[in-house]
Amino acid sequence: MPMISRRHLLFGAGSMAVLGASGCTQTTFELPEMNIDAMPTSGIRPQISIDKSVTVPDVMYAAVQEGPYSLPAIPYQKIPAQFRRQIVVDPTGEQPGTIVVRLQERFLYLVQPGGDAIRYGVGIGKAGFLWSGRANIQYKKEWPRWTPPREMIQRKPELAKYANGQEPGPQNPLGARALYIFKDGVDTGYRIHGSPEWWSIGQSMSSGCVRLINQDIIDLYSRISGKATVVVG
Repeated sequence: MPMISRRHLLFGAGSMAVLGASGCTQTTFELPEMNIDAMPTSGIRPQISIDKSVTVPDVMYAAVQEGPYSLPAIPYQKIPAQFRRQIVVDPTGEQPGTIVVRLQERFLYLVQPGGDAIRYGVGIGKAGFLWSGRANIQYKKEWPRWTPPREMIQRKPELAKYANGQEPGPQNPLGARALYIFKDGVDTGYRIHGSPEWWSIGQSMSSGCVRLINQDIIDLYSRISGKATVVVG
């Protein structure tokens, strides 16, 4: 194998985190002479996903047809990039399969094996309507009915017509899927659920539940099993 003699390596945006505050420019430097066979490869991070359901927005946010229910495609270009579904390095330190909601960040993480997580943008409750803690997903439902709590009906009497539940469907406030949060076997009243209001993701405007784009809650729902741990804080 021939020796490499003062070859230039070009580092792009992926190297900026290592090079520090060097601006959005490309940086070149010279390596000392070395035998290429001696270059270590143990530190090279493999590609973490080729799954189009977490890498290709046109696939992630396409229209959905499930039986009688139709969901329109999401104009994801109008959603800030950080709130779109994506694979990231896990920042939580939790066990794989754990759901972690970071209220201040407006992110939900589903921890994966190998140090990664799937991150989803979320909308959260208004001040005074937030819940936080460590609990479990007691059960989950596809196309759930929504029944407003009594105190919500008192605040909004127009919701009284749904006292016995609103039928499932794309305009149902729980959206296409709902995950029911219980702590020590007791219903907290809080849910992780879908929402037809994709423009609300990243905002604080609900009555306390954690809401996702409908296509995102369908994806999350499909990836969890059993009584998954959920950490909200």
